Amino acid sequence: MPRLSARDLMTTEVVTVPPATPVLSIARLLAERGISAVPVLDGSGKLLGIVTEADLIRRLAGEADHPTSWLGSLFANAERDAARYARTHGATAADLMSTELASVEPSTPAAEVAHMMEERNIRRVLVVQEGRLLGLVSRADLLRALVAPKQEPLELSDDRIRSAVLAAIRKQPWADTFYTLVDVKDGVVELNGFSRSPEVQRALRVLAENVPGVKGVEDRSTPMPAYLYAAG
Repeated sequence: MPRLSARDLMTTEVVTVPPATPVLSIARLLAERGISAVPVLDGSGKLLGIVTEADLIRRLAGEADHPTSWLGSLFANAERDAARYARTHGATAADLMSTELASVEPSTPAAEVAHMMEERNIRRVLVVQEGRLLGLVSRADLLRALVAPKQEPLELSDDRIRSAVLAAIRKQPWADTFYTLVDVKDGVVELNGFSRSPEVQRALRVLAENVPGVKGVEDRSTPMPAYLYAAG
């Protein structure tokens, strides 16, 4: 992914609502604008929370809640159940909104934003600075970053590139430099020696491709002989 930050990726024209917005108005807003969430801001512009499609669906599902049985009440958590009741029966954005926000600062690298989305299985990340909403990064924004024009490779010497590749390999627990020989000619990395597995060799190629200055990678390695596996 290009070396971009959340500031470079974010959409700044974000639809927001005040905390007193009725649930029906939020549902209509999402449908009309074709969006899946709206941040909630107070009168001073401070970010309070966010209402998503999931919150609205939870609100609808709450109407079908059944009274807790006597046995179930023995294991109930009053605070948790009260919070759920408010979010599933509330009438405004303040009642429904999630306050545990997935947010980043504008300088956060795009790769970290993508990692957060994948780890939390979420569709969007809010870009916030000093409590103020600056924008929003969605999955679509990340995809646009992937296809953005890449910068021209740096003109570095072959020795510097080779040193950088070897240093990157040493940082990875799945890789080693004992059986992998690295050479660089005119900015093109050549991988020679023995390969432990197709997965490791594919990862080595990707690693080398991401080192600044590398113009290409040629994998000339061969599968590791059985006697070397036994020796290891």
